[in-house]
Amino acid sequence: MKRIVLVSNRLPITAEKKKGQIHYTTSVGGLATGLDSFHQSNKCLWIGWPGLKGDRIMAPEKEKIRTHLYQHNCIPVFLTRSDIEKFYDGFSNKTIWPLFHYFPQHTFYETDLWKSYVHVNELFADAVLEHARDDDVIWVHDYQLMLLPALLREKLPNATIGFFLHIPFPSLEIFRLLPWRNELLTGLLGADLIGFHTYDYIRHFLNSVRRLLGHEYTFSQISYGSRLVKADVFPMGIDYKRFSSVGSDPEVKKEITSIREKTGDRALIIAIDRLDYTKGILQRLSAFDLFLDRNPDMKEKVTMILVEVPSRTAVESYRQLKRDIDESIGRINGKHGSLGWAPVLNLYRTLPFSTLCALYQTCDVALVTPLRDGMNLVAKEYVATKKENSGVLILSEMAGAAREMGEAIVVNPNNIDEIAAAIKEALCMEKEEQVNRIALMQQRLTRYDVRRWAHDFVSRLEQTRHLREKLQSHRLSKKMRDKLISEAANSSKALLMLDYDGTLVPHSSKPHKSIPGEKLLQLLNRLTDFSGYDVAIVSGRNKETLERWFGKTNVILCAEHGVWIKKPSDKWEILEPQENNWKKELKPLLELFTDRTPGSVLEEKDYSLAFHFRNTDPELAALRVSELKDAILDQVSNLNLGIIEGNKVIEIKNAGINKGTVGLKLLQLKDWDFTLAIGDDETDEYLFSVLPKETWSIKVGMNPTRARFGVESIKEVKELLEILSKIEQSCSSDSKKLTEV
Repeated sequence: MKRIVLVSNRLPITAEKKKGQIHYTTSVGGLATGLDSFHQSNKCLWIGWPGLKGDRIMAPEKEKIRTHLYQHNCIPVFLTRSDIEKFYDGFSNKTIWPLFHYFPQHTFYETDLWKSYVHVNELFADAVLEHARDDDVIWVHDYQLMLLPALLREKLPNATIGFFLHIPFPSLEIFRLLPWRNELLTGLLGADLIGFHTYDYIRHFLNSVRRLLGHEYTFSQISYGSRLVKADVFPMGIDYKRFSSVGSDPEVKKEITSIREKTGDRALIIAIDRLDYTKGILQRLSAFDLFLDRNPDMKEKVTMILVEVPSRTAVESYRQLKRDIDESIGRINGKHGSLGWAPVLNLYRTLPFSTLCALYQTCDVALVTPLRDGMNLVAKEYVATKKENSGVLILSEMAGAAREMGEAIVVNPNNIDEIAAAIKEALCMEKEEQVNRIALMQQRLTRYDVRRWAHDFVSRLEQTRHLREKLQSHRLSKKMRDKLISEAANSSKALLMLDYDGTLVPHSSKPHKSIPGEKLLQLLNRLTDFSGYDVAIVSGRNKETLERWFGKTNVILCAEHGVWIKKPSDKWEILEPQENNWKKELKPLLELFTDRTPGSVLEEKDYSLAFHFRNTDPELAALRVSELKDAILDQVSNLNLGIIEGNKVIEIKNAGINKGTVGLKLLQLKDWDFTLAIGDDETDEYLFSVLPKETWSIKVGMNPTRARFGVESIKEVKELLEILSKIEQSCSSDSKKLTEV
């Protein structure tokens, strides 16, 4: 198995400086805890911040820390106080965190924080590049490092890179509020595989990629430049054996005894969370207050143990939340409490593992009700500890874990009445039902623990890498390009068939503005006049447009996907007799669809109708195209018409006429000793499909194709044509002029 390089904001080991000495402790937090067992069992290299502010540490101390951490297969990235304030407390937790959890009111949009985020991602990139080997699998984690995959891809174009987002990915309407939204998406697309906890998050991500960047996807697979980027669901598990075996731990047993001595035989509700406004702690307290109001007979019979793990104490919104929680607890205890009984016991600290597990085992109910959560491992940990015990999990439907744990009592975290009712249901539930529910959830957690989760991700990443390598093997390599150029130079009768939009010029939201520039016209003139090639532009454009743009060149023009053809200095000729009376019947229908589809345009050509939807909302466009095809399918068959789907366009025309038809005509004109065809979309596949095997056929973009080779971009097409334009063929240009069609 290849070495795995884990990259995350925090290392699993935290370094602290106390009284001039460096001390090491195990890091807290879901990511560090969850991945640590996988890290140790697979001897991964882990790169991250060790928890110290680098500007307070002397060089010799840094070296000692590096040496100590390397013994545990960890590499530190040292951050300054300013980095922590602006990158971690700043952009990561004042911008990305609140926005991705649907709290735009807590979100800061400050350019200075963004610059720090970019800077720290670059620091992490430098660290990875220093230690990663060519055959390593690089697995980047979480929202603090969303730019890192693209930074690594730039320096390591053939690397195997995965990314996992441990928090929700928000809907487009929330995500688009971020000024740097495109930069974050581009950063993520540097990975081969992007993992999420739930399908909802994938759906939001793919929608943002399509709507904001314009990249289409099929079955969660994005065509991005020369690569395919895969998005997939991997619901993170826990170290199940570690939690399920705690019942025999002497320390845990001791803690259980201590808890019972302090709480008696009261029913216990555990509510443990990192102090964060996304966790719904205030709503949880309000629901418990309402429960006590409605069930006075439960007073002095139930206690909620609220554990708040300190978090981001430097952020004002978190400090205010702590004050609000303290006030709420004081009000509830003052309202319902009695001598010797406080309804809410509050623990504001990080708990040792033995204490945490003792609480899980002792408490009758776990109240896990975040307002929004990527996964929430607390719910899984609670269930795992209940190996031979009853217990009830109340779980927010807004937590990723709710997709897997349907046997829990699932609630809306904003519905105080529903949570209060769920607490009563949980406390009154028969033990047999509790055991059955817990058992079903445990079976699932056992099968898909953290090791299975990690191995599943890495295995899928390897599959994605193999697919990328297969596509890259199809790419026009330097060796094959040199061979192409050599054959062109040694030819005496060469034909170049070139698509226009997406091949010679980029696709435009306003097609009428995709005018060929002076450099392109000069390039075409060099190809025909100096190098002596016969060049044909085979386009879906109408003949008037092609005549206006290229009428003064010596290029063969093929319009409307092969309906019309024009030799240099000659008139337009129709390739085969065509009918256009059908347009009267179908045009009103297409006009109706155009009117109902904002941003779409209906283009009428001599013998076709084209419905363009490049400027239309992608989801609406997909719906309208599907509806349109259904509406005209019968009529198309009856009228002997065909439907051609191009890049953001659907065209209706006479059946049997396409780029393949005109391609065959061009191939029959001479006994060509060199033929090159280049195109970018589905309409060009008709041409590629009729070409002889030895033809040099090239697809722009790395999608599946009938072409022999692929290139990534228009830039590569231009570079190839520039080289060809500087080479004279092996005989005079006079013998290569086209004489007849």
